[in-house]
Amino acid sequence: MTTALFTHLDAALGHFSVRPLDPAADAELLHHWVTHPKASFWLMQDADVAQVAFEYRKITEHPHHDAFIGLHEGRPAFLTERYDPARVELAGLYPAQEGDVGMHFLCAPADTPVHGFTRAVITTVMEFLFADPATRRVVVEPDVRNTAVHRLNAAVGFEIAGTVAKPEKDAYLSFCTRAQFHAATAGTSSDKTAKAPNTPTTPATPDAAVQGAAPR
Repeated sequence: MTTALFTHLDAALGHFSVRPLDPAADAELLHHWVTHPKASFWLMQDADVAQVAFEYRKITEHPHHDAFIGLHEGRPAFLTERYDPARVELAGLYPAQEGDVGMHFLCAPADTPVHGFTRAVITTVMEFLFADPATRRVVVEPDVRNTAVHRLNAAVGFEIAGTVAKPEKDAYLSFCTRAQFHAATAGTSSDKTAKAPNTPTTPATPDAAVQGAAPR
């Protein structure tokens, strides 16, 4: 069993954790997630299992991009990617600063949404990223049409800085500093444990959410 890199306790929904993604072992699971109709903004709708494994092998072997599986009460529940926006996704599109970290996340599809689940997921992802002292600001570039994720981003402290034109989409370039995140989530009862921040009950059923991704 892969050891969790980070754990987070949500007062309402329980334990969340993050582990490294295994491109071979996780390929079928990821294929189900990324080709689901609710994951259209992930831009992998037509991929087969082999293509998913290939693309995530490239990510896990990349020096400036990595990926993780998120668990809720020990069961896979979301996917998240971490990248250097000065070299991946946003290279040359904005004035990068030291300590910038890019992020994507995708909640697993579900028939029955659970209120607050995606908020708990993005909070877990942000806590994981900020557990690394070198992270000063999280950068995202969601599709301008993805109104659901814009609201979610705002809820955890992101501010839209402007629009950037990427080959696959027009995106809202958005930033969230450590201080902005803590201010936005102050009063939330939770606990978290960072185990390796620098290393690239029946669970509730998640609702779907997608935080951008480039075409693979």
